[in-house]
Amino acid sequence: MSETRSIRVEALTRVEGEGGLHIRLNGSEIEDVQLSIYEPPRFFEGFLRGRPLEDVPDITARICGICPVAYQMSAVHALESALGVSPGPEIRRLRRLLYCGEWIESHGLHMHLLQAPDFFGAASGIELAARFPKEVNRGLQLKKHGNTLLEVLGGRAIHPVNVAVGGFYKAPSRDQLQDLIPSFEWGLQAAIDATRWVAGFDFPDFEQPCEMVSLQHPDEYPMNEGRVVSVSGLSVDVADYEREFVESHVAHSTALHSLRTADQSSYHVGPLARINLNRDRLCDNAKRIADEIGFETPCFNRFKAIIARGLEVIHAFDEGLAILKDYQPFRPSRLPYSYRNGEGCAATEAPRGLIYHRYRITDDGKIAEAKIVPPTSQNQRQIELDLIQWLPRVMGESDQRTADECERLIRSYDPCISCSTHFLKLTVDRQSDERGPKVSL
Repeated sequence: MSETRSIRVEALTRVEGEGGLHIRLNGSEIEDVQLSIYEPPRFFEGFLRGRPLEDVPDITARICGICPVAYQMSAVHALESALGVSPGPEIRRLRRLLYCGEWIESHGLHMHLLQAPDFFGAASGIELAARFPKEVNRGLQLKKHGNTLLEVLGGRAIHPVNVAVGGFYKAPSRDQLQDLIPSFEWGLQAAIDATRWVAGFDFPDFEQPCEMVSLQHPDEYPMNEGRVVSVSGLSVDVADYEREFVESHVAHSTALHSLRTADQSSYHVGPLARINLNRDRLCDNAKRIADEIGFETPCFNRFKAIIARGLEVIHAFDEGLAILKDYQPFRPSRLPYSYRNGEGCAATEAPRGLIYHRYRITDDGKIAEAKIVPPTSQNQRQIELDLIQWLPRVMGESDQRTADECERLIRSYDPCISCSTHFLKLTVDRQSDERGPKVSL
């Protein structure tokens, strides 16, 4: 006898974007898992062609309201590479400071309102706040301080407008940044307390080794610069990114899948990858807390990405505080440049993982070609494979329970589906027969 069952979740909650998950089961067999991102393509790469290169930072910032700095930083670094512009240490430090603000606000939001509710069976951050008002309020304050930094340095918290090719349109005054020091001193301790809190959650035993990829800088925790490295030993210049990784279209998604070129295998980018490959480059406070809570690396438990985010928030407050205290106004805040035919690429570390941009420009300063590879499209295939390993543990439950558990795993990645161009409609087809276990993809 055959039994067909369908489970539908019309919209995945507590993620950014829209899409669907289709799981086909035949009895106890998992026949197929498809992460179906169905949001219409947004064509940002096409929008950029023919536009003045100065428009790129502001346009790419609109790709995401949560991580606009990642798109701006990747864009300006790639365009400066094409133009032969090398900003000095003052601009470089301000750019890292801006990135600190984005990591703080994005990680703070995800930790407290998006992923933490899953560990307590709460349907929302509001429900969680009723049980843990102190902890959730602390998380909101952390996010607020990150947003305030973006406002001061970027001109506004959402889609900053002060980022420019060559530097910044206007450098902040010393007083503007000095005024942020007390909130960052509070934030550093609050981030430590928040990380201790999430480290005490009850985590599923779900260690799934996989290829993990991030930037790696010889002297710093990676944000804006570095080589592309992996846990399997890859180490290449960013200029070789497209040789090592390839995007491919799959019929069930409007987002491209990124895979390793050599064997068409999946990989993982994000906080866990960064921590696994760069733990020794964390600030002393973050390393101390990682040791205190017993966070062992390499860690391949996707659910523990919330701890990695906490450690990165500690680092962002620590490094941000050092920059705030040492800041001295400088001029010019934006280096001059001349147009020329050229091509440049860059990779930075968005809160959700490595992001890659490449641009070809003309001698009149227009964009001839643009390529943008966001973190979520790079993670999409790995999420599907993780679900295949996770489903046998949860598919014996009710349909609703199965759906909830699938969402829980997906949320651990903090997918930004609009960036990848969106999430969740879940369909599970169950068919029963006498055949033994099999997974086919």
